Amino acid sequence: MTNPWVEGARPKTLPAAIVPVAVGTAVAFSQGQVIWWRALAALVVSLAVQVGTNFANDYSDGVRGTDDVRVGPLRLVASGLKSASAVKRAALLSFAVAAVAGLALAAAVTWWLIPVGAACFAAGWLYTGGPRPYGYSGLGEVFVFVFFGLVATGGSAFVHVEAVTLLALGASIPVGALATALLVINNLRDIPTDTAAGKRTLAVRLGDQDTRVLYLVLLIAVPVGAAVLLTVVRPLALASCVGILLGAPAIRAVRSGARGRDLIPVLVRTGQVQLAYGLLLAAGLSVR
Repeated sequence: MTNPWVEGARPKTLPAAIVPVAVGTAVAFSQGQVIWWRALAALVVSLAVQVGTNFANDYSDGVRGTDDVRVGPLRLVASGLKSASAVKRAALLSFAVAAVAGLALAAAVTWWLIPVGAACFAAGWLYTGGPRPYGYSGLGEVFVFVFFGLVATGGSAFVHVEAVTLLALGASIPVGALATALLVINNLRDIPTDTAAGKRTLAVRLGDQDTRVLYLVLLIAVPVGAAVLLTVVRPLALASCVGILLGAPAIRAVRSGARGRDLIPVLVRTGQVQLAYGLLLAAGLSVR
């Protein structure tokens, strides 16, 4: 049996943390010198924030009772496998690991990275935590796009070149879109249970059919369109579109109306697309 802490960390969502660092580092490599310890530290920050956010989400939903009925992956608090206090400590420990790595980067680059990091921690915790969780109000997709797209990708380039470049911003758009697609398919699966629990996620607000359209736009249209535009300055960026082909089974499932547990493999496949697309994009961007 898989260790419950490993499963609770939701390893299938980790491409959302790996890809922006890979792409941002590739941008920096193509524009100047990469300092490899900074790339490693950025990866630690990104992974720790992702895991911390997953545990924080598990904790907050668990204590609210909004995860009591689920069709998705295991939740530690709702399932009773771990206490709420233990999961809360795991979330705080993960954020602490990210803070240590982030402080090292701030000391080497600029102290302005500290408020950026603090905003990332706040976004992770307040997704389902605090008195007014923004994830319950339909804003989760916006924050994922901003923090796992623009901030994570741009920040991963910034720690090397110490500037915000148009190439980094352009590359962050498909990265953010694919990270958002992960959340969209997760929320599409949970529309019935989220509606019953009073969660007004974007999927609940849009409804089933419009959420499916949004997912396909984020999975196909935005990444392909961005890759085509990036070819103006990095022709090999177009190779990233090959990664979209891995999404064929997910696309068929979403278009055919798959629901509930049938969408769990779609979530897995979406993460695989994000990883393949992101690594191919990173490779293409690194060649001038």
